[in-house]
Amino acid sequence: MNNSTSSKFNSETSGITVRRRHGTIGAMLLLAVIVGCDSGQSDPPSASSRVASVTGATYDGPYPIRIVTTTGMVTDIVKQIAGEQGDVNGLIGASVDPHLHSPSRNDVKALFNADLVIYSGLMLEGRMGDTFVSVGRSGKPVFPVTEGIDEKYLLEPPSFAGHWDPHVWMDVSAWSECVENVAGILSDFDPPHAELYRSRCDAYRVELKQLDDYVRGVISSIPKTQRVLVTAHDAFEYFSRAYDIEIRSVQGLSTESEAGVDDVNRLVEYIAERRLKAIFVESSVPPKNIQAVVEGVRQKGVDIHIGGELFSDAMGVAGTYEGTYIGMIDHNATTIARSLGGEAPETGFQGKLKPVK
Repeated sequence: MNNSTSSKFNSETSGITVRRRHGTIGAMLLLAVIVGCDSGQSDPPSASSRVASVTGATYDGPYPIRIVTTTGMVTDIVKQIAGEQGDVNGLIGASVDPHLHSPSRNDVKALFNADLVIYSGLMLEGRMGDTFVSVGRSGKPVFPVTEGIDEKYLLEPPSFAGHWDPHVWMDVSAWSECVENVAGILSDFDPPHAELYRSRCDAYRVELKQLDDYVRGVISSIPKTQRVLVTAHDAFEYFSRAYDIEIRSVQGLSTESEAGVDDVNRLVEYIAERRLKAIFVESSVPPKNIQAVVEGVRQKGVDIHIGGELFSDAMGVAGTYEGTYIGMIDHNATTIARSLGGEAPETGFQGKLKPVK
C-alpha cells in the first residue's frame, strides 16, 4: 500500500466525485454497439408488454419500475433509494461468489424483461459482461454503480494489473458515493420522483457516515501489533486503506485464482512471526485454504484460531440484519475488532448483531 496515497484518500474521502449521468444511457448503448459482437447468448426472450419505453432516457411505464440488480450490496442500496417506486430483483444471493457467477437462463430472462439494470461494475461480475452488453444492445438502460468514481481513488493491485479492484463497498465512504450515483441514475430515469430519490439518498448517507465513524473507531482500538486482517482472498484492500489495518490473504483479488503451497507457507511464516491471534474465513469462499494456514501455524507452536466468518463478496441471508449493507459491514468490523483484541460492543453498531455463543 502506498502510504502517501492512503493518507491522501483518508484526508479527502469527501472529495470522491460521482459524475452526473447526462447522456449515459445513450453512451452505454453506443458502447454496446461498438463492442457487441456475437456474445454467445441465444436470442433474448420477448420483453413483457409492461417494460418501459426509453424515450429521451426517461421512464415511461407503470410503477413500480422493474429493476434488476446483481450482488446483494447493490440490491440493498438500490432498494434503499428506489423505495416503493421500484420492484428490485437481485440475481446473486447470499454466499454466492459474483466472480464465479454465470447468468442462468432465468437471469438472462429477468435482465431482458427489466426496465432498468444496475450492477456493481469494475469487472466484479466478469462472467456476466457479455450479457450486459446484449441487454444494452436491446435498448435497455444498464448502469454500474461504480461509474463516475474518480479513478485516483480506485486501487489497481499488482496482481490484477490493468484492472481496478472492484471491492469498493469495503470502504463505507466510497460506497456512499455509489449510493449518490444510484440516486442520480433513478432521478435521471424517473424525473417525476427525483426529489423522493434525493431525500432517501440524503437520509441513508447520514446513516452510512455514522457507520463509517463506527468502523474507524473499533478498528483503531485493535492493538497495533495485532492490527492485521488475514482472510481467504484479497477483497479487503479498500477496507485496509480506509481503516488503517494491514491485510494478508491466501488467494488473489479474484477467487478464480488458485492458492499454491508457497502462498500458504509464506502466510504461515508471517502469522507465526507476528504471533497473530486470529484469522478469518469468508462466507462466499471455501474455508479449506484458511484451515490449512491454521494447521500450519499450530504446527509451529503458535496458538491461532478462526476469529469468525466475514462477508466479502456477498452479504448475509436476505431478511436478516447481516443481509443488509449496513449489517454486513457492522458484522465484519465488530467481528474483526473483537477477535483481534479491540473494543467493540458485542451487538455492534446498531445493537442488532446476535451475540456470538
